[in-house]
Amino acid sequence: MNSCSIREWEKISFGTDSDPITEGQADRLAKVARQSVFSGSSGEGVLEHRRKHLRARGVVGVIAATDCQLEILPKIEASGEHDAAPETLRRRLVHMLSVARDLRIDAQNTASLGWQRDTLLEILIRIFCNKMTEAVRHGIPRRYIAHTDDLPALRGRLNITRQFSVLAAQPQHLACEYDELSPDIDLNRVLKAAISKLSRVATAADNLRSLRELSFAYADITDVAPSALRWDRITLDRTNDRWRELLSLAKLLLGDRHQTTNSGASGGHALLFEMNVLFEEYVTKLLKRGLAGTPFTATSQGGQKDCLFEGEQGRFRTRPDIIIRHHGEVVMVIDTKWKRISPRIEDAKQGISQDDVYQLMAYSELYKCDRVMLLYPHHHGLSGIPQQQAYAIGTAEAKRKLLVSTIDVSLNQSLITASLVHLVTTE
Repeated sequence: MNSCSIREWEKISFGTDSDPITEGQADRLAKVARQSVFSGSSGEGVLEHRRKHLRARGVVGVIAATDCQLEILPKIEASGEHDAAPETLRRRLVHMLSVARDLRIDAQNTASLGWQRDTLLEILIRIFCNKMTEAVRHGIPRRYIAHTDDLPALRGRLNITRQFSVLAAQPQHLACEYDELSPDIDLNRVLKAAISKLSRVATAADNLRSLRELSFAYADITDVAPSALRWDRITLDRTNDRWRELLSLAKLLLGDRHQTTNSGASGGHALLFEMNVLFEEYVTKLLKRGLAGTPFTATSQGGQKDCLFEGEQGRFRTRPDIIIRHHGEVVMVIDTKWKRISPRIEDAKQGISQDDVYQLMAYSELYKCDRVMLLYPHHHGLSGIPQQQAYAIGTAEAKRKLLVSTIDVSLNQSLITASLVHLVTTE
């Protein structure tokens, strides 16, 4: 299979013998991309399909057709790092996913994940297989399930009503109600659905072998389509809490914040992540961890205040990305932006959208807080240290400030957390 990697917002050409993909392959990749929920009304929210090239947008992941695979990687660059290798970007993206979804990835075993030779999809499948294999060695979860059956001998409790009504003329049968310890439960059905799905999309030999072995272990579990899985009936407690991480990983691979697509007869599929959403989740999770035990708290997609009112009816409800509170009082609203701002020497406004500024000014008024922040990822084109520029809102002497800040997501997790905590707790 022809496999290529590009960065978000980069182009990949097609149509000539020297191009990495053929025109037919480009058409098939674009077709799969158009089926994603991220494709938008134009159908080009993931890939722009032009006459001589495909151009990636702000969605990353893997798009695969029958004979080709396109990996789109995020631009996560360290200070002074102009063109990071694909394996470096894969590591950083997987790190962001692991933080956002509470996945523990053992640093000692990451060398075996195939950062250089495999795409992001194969790496995530390998992580899933490794964790599943280790968990299955200790036995798959079971619980008691209630059964009702007409049996020749009493098992469990007798259903008196059914026995003396429906079975009144059949004394050789007893209406039994009993509980049976069974592995065919919703948690295992989710995991089997993930195994079945990944078995159809994996290409690495070791992943296919591991998935076959896991399929044998789950052979007696009912097959359920991903769209019909009953996530709401899964309860994790002390008896099965060790499966929490695998459930989160299965959810990541089956649905939620990405879209897995099938393109009918072409057999295409895609595993895609919207970087704006992932960046917000990543920052929120690190802030919650860093602020634990302090008077500060961080909440995401909260607030829910209305901008306008028609009589008593509120209109245009707001949902700020992150709200920081101190002893319950809102002290900062943060809007995360996965985009590259320009150095001040190139543009005094640094390419910051006027609409974003207006939105943050509205948040400052609605939530009665003196500090609002636009938070961007740091990149190699800026100075060596993360930026923080303060602007007075309304007048030069105004107490309310709009902060434009960056964080370097290529750093060690503890350093990133400390940097975020410093940004929100320092006046």
